[in-house]
Amino acid sequence: MASQQLRETIELIRSQASVAADGLSLAERRKMMEEQQAQLPVPADIVREPIDMDGVAGLRVTAPGARDDRFILYDHGGGYVMGSVATHVELMGRLSRACGATVYGVDYRLAPEAPYPAAVEDSLAAYRWLLRQGAVPEHVMIGGDSAGGGLTLATLVSLRDGGEPLPAGAILFSPWTDLACTGESMSTRAGQDPMITDRAVVLEMAGLYAGDHDATHPHISPVYADLAGLPPLLVQVGDAELLLDDSTRLAERAEKAGTPVRLSIWDEAFHVFQAMPQLPEAAEAVAQVEAFFREHID
Repeated sequence: MASQQLRETIELIRSQASVAADGLSLAERRKMMEEQQAQLPVPADIVREPIDMDGVAGLRVTAPGARDDRFILYDHGGGYVMGSVATHVELMGRLSRACGATVYGVDYRLAPEAPYPAAVEDSLAAYRWLLRQGAVPEHVMIGGDSAGGGLTLATLVSLRDGGEPLPAGAILFSPWTDLACTGESMSTRAGQDPMITDRAVVLEMAGLYAGDHDATHPHISPVYADLAGLPPLLVQVGDAELLLDDSTRLAERAEKAGTPVRLSIWDEAFHVFQAMPQLPEAAEAVAQVEAFFREHID
């Protein structure tokens, strides 16, 4: 059952301007996302350090007690066209605190200035850089939300296809895995999710990222990829999400392929509800991440 805080937050979001609203320019969407996320206070004990990961900009985020031999590589959300490590500092700080790990946020290049495969190239480069610093793959998890969740999965598929060492697991918050936007929830959940209400806006962002490539390419829409041989996946999604089927179909395909997958669906929850620290659902979700992290790494 949804918490009162969740329902109040839904009403608050509906009363505010949305980055996914119709009629906004990309510059307006980017500015709005940065300003809205800046309103989330980051605890004073969270340490942030800009870092260069072999030419890819990033941010090292650590909470007190975070180990320097346990890692999360994080790809932020934003439809591949907006967002940054700055918009996700608070969430990365909570993950560092919960898992006792050093979190590296990846500031991958955005479309349309840098369409596919730029984001995948940057995520791969950051992972390879982390291993060259001495990180053991078995002590690394990669994760992300929304587009960052899809990017995380595309990174795994690319690593597997290239015969490279795979991390211990992946954390996927409301992952966007189908840029062709064919899931039934695109219509059955229309208007329910206050964060993303319209398939047309999602398709617009998909087109900017995919460019001249087929949106069903497995490195663009990893729900269409062969998912065999991947490390364990933790998939979290809200039942009200326009992108709900991007998670449910992913989990179904991963299970059929023999990849361990844990799917959790939160009643009435919206897109990337984990980013709202005041929600009991977000606390429960991060606690689940902690258990998953310790199960597969510690």
